Order: sequence, then C-alpha cells, then structure tokens
Amino acid sequence: MDNERLEKQIQFIEEIDKLKNIYRQNRVIHENRNENDAEHSWHLAVMAMFLSEYAKGEKLDISKVMKMVLVHDIVEIDAGDTFCYDEKGYTDKAERERKAAERIFNILPEDQAKTLWELWREFEEMKTKEAKFAACLDRFQPFLLNRKTDGHTWKKDGVNLEKVLKRNEPLKEEMPALWEYVLKKAKESVEQGILRP
Repeated sequence: MDNERLEKQIQFIEEIDKLKNIYRQNRVIHENRNENDAEHSWHLAVMAMFLSEYAKGEKLDISKVMKMVLVHDIVEIDAGDTFCYDEKGYTDKAERERKAAERIFNILPEDQAKTLWELWREFEEMKTKEAKFAACLDRFQPFLLNRKTDGHTWKKDGVNLEKVLKRNEPLKEEMPALWEYVLKKAKESVEQGILRP
C-alpha cells in the first residue's frame, strides 16, 4: 500500500470538510438558516440524477456532471462564496478561485489533482454539454430555494425579476422545459410579492 498517497487523499478529504462551514446567501427550505456549500453541492448532484431528462440534445455523461457539481465550489474554502448578484465581488472572483484551486487540489496525489483541475475548469468554462447542464443546475437550485423561502435572498438583497431571469437564462438553450418553469414561477413570485418586478 502506498501510504504517502493515502495520507494525501485523507488530508484532502479532511480539508474539504471545511465546505460545511462556507455559508451561502440562500436559506434552506425547512430551517431558518443559510445553506452551506456542502449542502448546495450535494443538492446539485441529486438534481443532476433526476433532471437530466430535461437537457436538450445528446445524452449527458451524468457521472461527470455529478463529479463536476460536487467539486465546483471546493475553491470557496479559500475564496469564499461570491453572491451571484454581487458585481463587485466578481471583479476578482476568478483569481481568488484559481489560487484556491491551486492550493486545495494539489493536496491530492498528482493524478487526482489533475482530474479535479480538469473538472473544475470545465465547469467554469461552460463549453461542454455537461458543464452547461451543471451550470444550469447551479442557477436553478437557488431559484427553487428562494421560491420556497418566500424570496428570502431576493428580498434581502433587492433582487428583481430582470436579474433572476438573466441569471437563469442559460436554461433557455440547455433546458427549455425548466426555462419555461422559471418564467412561470418568476412571474408568480412577482405577483406574490416575493420578487421585485
């Protein structure tokens, strides 16, 4: 047994436990608290399993999508969560996350670090079918949480309909049925007073 390899893998597994302490802006549906990154990533992986039938075009590699969504926010251990509507936070987000990826992924043995780099970059670049689908899920999940928490984050941060639709716009091309769902539920949210027009 390669003890050095195992030690690196265990060190990485221990390190990513920190995701449980990185809190996002969205509230979880059934509790009065914010969602953490580990919960968010798990939720996306489950969504990938069940919503892949709504992806437009050729069959997806769901295993790859699940891996992608499970690792996409690991960088936030160092970089922190950047709220999707925080324009100022996005100015240095890419650099903060790249530095974080370099440190955290390289805890692993070289071959596994390379795999994580590839998955993370693919997600960030949004060029492949799997990455586009994963990005759609990453946008759709907070939409669902806001709908079920009376627009908690939308209200708190003054988010309006235009911003929500722009954020979810990738669904229009990649997941048309879910885009229609977003349009319908966003309109209802405005009517209910949980999303600004």
